[in-house]
Amino acid sequence: MTVQAVRAPEVIRRARNENPKMRERDLALKLGVSEAELVAAHIGEGATRIEPNVAALLPLLEALGEVMVLTRNESAVHEKVGVYEKCSSGAQHAIVLGRDIDLRIFPGRWAFGFAVEKRDGDTVRRSLQFFDATGDAVHKVHLRPKSNLYAYQNLIEELLHPEQDQQIEVQVEKIVDDVVSEELPAADLLRERWSAMTDVHQLFNILRKLKLTRHQAVHLIGEDYAWRLEEDALTTMLHEAVSGEVPIMCFVGSSGCIQIHTGPIQTVKPMGPWINILDPGFNLHLRTDHVKELWAVRKPTRDGHVTSMEAYGADGQLIAQFFGERLEGRAERDDWRAMVEGLPRLECRQVA
Repeated sequence: MTVQAVRAPEVIRRARNENPKMRERDLALKLGVSEAELVAAHIGEGATRIEPNVAALLPLLEALGEVMVLTRNESAVHEKVGVYEKCSSGAQHAIVLGRDIDLRIFPGRWAFGFAVEKRDGDTVRRSLQFFDATGDAVHKVHLRPKSNLYAYQNLIEELLHPEQDQQIEVQVEKIVDDVVSEELPAADLLRERWSAMTDVHQLFNILRKLKLTRHQAVHLIGEDYAWRLEEDALTTMLHEAVSGEVPIMCFVGSSGCIQIHTGPIQTVKPMGPWINILDPGFNLHLRTDHVKELWAVRKPTRDGHVTSMEAYGADGQLIAQFFGERLEGRAERDDWRAMVEGLPRLECRQVA
């Protein structure tokens, strides 16, 4: 494990004071530090370090009431307003299955946690922020006017970290999920296992056993299961979902959390390179210029095949994934399937 060189907290705080309106992620990049280091530099001055213990954390988050939760990666930001409900946790996975807050959590990736308070005029903005071992944000919880402040203070007391230093050590290497084989398996083997799926969640184990990334798999599987779409098909899909009143599912993941929206969308607006969903209770901000490949993907299930749209960056990492709204045990919506299958396809297919 390589450890990032520690930056002086006073240098980080000075830069924060000199750039009060710059987003934390952008300021950290400018300073050459991780976002977690940026937050840690303010411990005792608006920030408190807390234990990122997901099993202990989830019941305490439930007690907060209404909050705004945020999960992002380099290219997409997913924001939802709601309450933590139907929480369960295990050693490898934790799940939140609330009506509005729907999360898949990987507790082993949560390395740092902080409670952060910022004064904005007469207003104090409070949040809980969690980071992986490299200092990248995995999940954030922002309190709202209806949030329970007593529960917030109790959470900090219950999870107070024994170390409250303004310096932390983070890893340099990017976190990767699995070792991927440099030699791709025969496409026939992938197709055999893919075609035998009875649930979309089985794909994870198929890829793990074959040592394939999701991006490699869509290139290998064949056009009856996955096909390339034109670059602007994502924006087209979102506008058609609004006009056709087609409810969708939108997944955005960090290294330690996947956040999901399920339901209709109402307002889609482009702003520069960003395409945005700006609805009450749900915001998505996605950089279309980061989407280097857009795929429609078909997976077999016991209820018929399920169609997704998957956006990949230049590094082959999944930026965001979209489905039609669907309940387990029910067939895919006909309007969603027809919409995706009607989107413009790329004629040329390049194998990774």
